Amino acid sequence: MTVYFIGAGPGAADLITVRGQRILARARVCLYAGSLVPDDLLAVCPPGARLVDTADLNLDEIVAQMTSAHAAGEDVARLCSGDPAVFSAVAEQVRRLDAAGVPYEIVPGVPSYAAAAASLGRELTVPTVGQTVILTRTQARSTPMPAGEDLAELGRSRATLVLHLAVARTRELAAQLAVHYGKDCPVAVVANASRPNEVILRGTLADIADAVEQAGVRRTAVIIVGQVLAADAFPDSYLYSPDRDRAAKRRRPGAH
Repeated sequence: MTVYFIGAGPGAADLITVRGQRILARARVCLYAGSLVPDDLLAVCPPGARLVDTADLNLDEIVAQMTSAHAAGEDVARLCSGDPAVFSAVAEQVRRLDAAGVPYEIVPGVPSYAAAAASLGRELTVPTVGQTVILTRTQARSTPMPAGEDLAELGRSRATLVLHLAVARTRELAAQLAVHYGKDCPVAVVANASRPNEVILRGTLADIADAVEQAGVRRTAVIIVGQVLAADAFPDSYLYSPDRDRAAKRRRPGAH
């Protein structure tokens, strides 16, 4: 049997992929974080499926659920909020499954930063304004950041920055980033992206902390920093330019 790590998306039940939904609809065991996965997504599970809320379980207990299901011949749907590729703790889980000889598959999903950008109506890579996006977090009561990945280092690039798991420290982080981006740099905070209780806050590094505190946003939010959030006077990309020789792509080498 197989453990499927499924990207459940940012919150809205219909933002799970078709593949993920199909697997979820047939898996006899579903592991999920109750605080992050909506009830209407769990309704996709087949009748009689065993639903396990992992919010209060440690890593050993979570892996034990997977290995016992495997031993019983049951597929497991392990729902991960957003996309399993980032900040999902999948790496440590699959390491344990490899050691136990339990097969697994990872099914990608819609990441929270993509849902936030959609809610803002913004592209995060704008021609001549920003072509690099950094996804990161900060250290508080969590695993230490690797050397060279602190905000002081990352901020020097002035690339579009997406901060996860950091909204409770917005004031402190805004002050750090203002050194590199400038106090007037646009910022957006999106909490509960794609959900009915979504909150969108826009401002600058000078005032975004006030907006966050007034709105009472403390969790389940991403912070996006960068000039792309306010870009309007930029050139059209070369992708659809009338100056681009599209026929050249269709011509075979050596053809006349």
